Amino acid sequence: MTACAIEDGTAEAAGTGETVESESDEPAGAEEAPDPAGGAADAPQPREPAPGESVLPAFTITADGAYAARLTAARDTTGTRAGAAWYAERWTLDGPEPYAVPLPLDQPEEADSQVLPLADGRVLIRRRVAGRHAFSLLYPTGPGTGELPLGAVACDGLTLLPPSPDGVSAYALSPGAYSTGLWRVAGGTFGPEHLADLPGHCSGGVWLDRAGRLLGLDREPAGGGPVKAVAVDLGRGSEMTPLLQITPDSDDRLLLADPDSGLLLIRSDAPGHDRLGWGVLGSCLPVRFPECLRLPDAAVTPFAVQPGQTLMPESCAVALRIDGAAGTWAGIWRPSGRRLHQLAVPEGWLAGSGIWSREGVLKLPYADGETACAVALLTAPADGEPAEGAAPAGRAESGRQPSAALAPPPVCKPVPLGQAPLVGRTAPD
Repeated sequence: MTACAIEDGTAEAAGTGETVESESDEPAGAEEAPDPAGGAADAPQPREPAPGESVLPAFTITADGAYAARLTAARDTTGTRAGAAWYAERWTLDGPEPYAVPLPLDQPEEADSQVLPLADGRVLIRRRVAGRHAFSLLYPTGPGTGELPLGAVACDGLTLLPPSPDGVSAYALSPGAYSTGLWRVAGGTFGPEHLADLPGHCSGGVWLDRAGRLLGLDREPAGGGPVKAVAVDLGRGSEMTPLLQITPDSDDRLLLADPDSGLLLIRSDAPGHDRLGWGVLGSCLPVRFPECLRLPDAAVTPFAVQPGQTLMPESCAVALRIDGAAGTWAGIWRPSGRRLHQLAVPEGWLAGSGIWSREGVLKLPYADGETACAVALLTAPADGEPAEGAAPAGRAESGRQPSAALAPPPVCKPVPLGQAPLVGRTAPD
């Protein structure tokens, strides 16, 4: 994958669902501002969080999709959570039908605690206690909840990384003035282990392989400068190598990666303003920034990639969360189709969470007033035709887009993806 950035030069005709060639003379860096009024008629109407639904954004699913965890609390008689008692909740997603197991303890949890499910069904929880970050494993024990303390880390800030693909380990980042501490907080031998101090300020967190060895992070130099994605090899002493550089001065962040196909979802300002793009791990093809993923009145964020498409990145279905002035809904897009399908979501969707099956079925977890644990199944529509009755509130879908002419930016350097320690990765043709 080279560092050339390509923008698809098409735009959606308002309200028609078709695309037209863009004739805008918009200067580089001039992003269209969302219009709170326009687009309200085309977007879903806002909804109140359902009873039993967590107002926290963190609903975390294991890499294999078997379990999930969140913090939640029951509403009081007024319908609010003022003074509510927060507790951890584990969802089982791989059975005949989903079900939730509450994991309350004698003392309620703080709302800023973090939870992370493990592959064996236990739930890791991070609590802030007297300036330290304490970790424990929670698990159901008949009518009660068992707790296994793991130890604590003394630092100002600490954030859990997404669940490791090995299903056993859990990792966290602790930012410092000039470096970022990398910790293994579960799955080690003696509680939390300090693995390395990574130079600069690191954030994000995307796993690049199925073994839980290669971790993609977004790194900003300690003295300031553009953010670049890097690869950290946990099997080689947390060795850090460059992963993505589109231009020397652009902020290039890694959002998602699929180890099977090598598909990468990227956010970069290389085109002149922040755009959502895609590339292929280890490929010599350029990063592309599809026009259909740029909605002027909404923010688009990818959250799940279809697995099992070995060395076929353009056929992977990508699920996206779409946030507009009037609500939140879902989108489905494939690189090969160049079409964004916008779909209604169930009431009480735990927004930004979901998982794909290998067959292309998207599972969206939700909790509404009638059920505290459920999963909606959405089949990825074919790109040649619109999804029947799926567009939310009459919103027009983005149409199919022809590719734009190749227009490399002034600076075009190879992306050093090949330098990352990706053993066994074969570049697609």
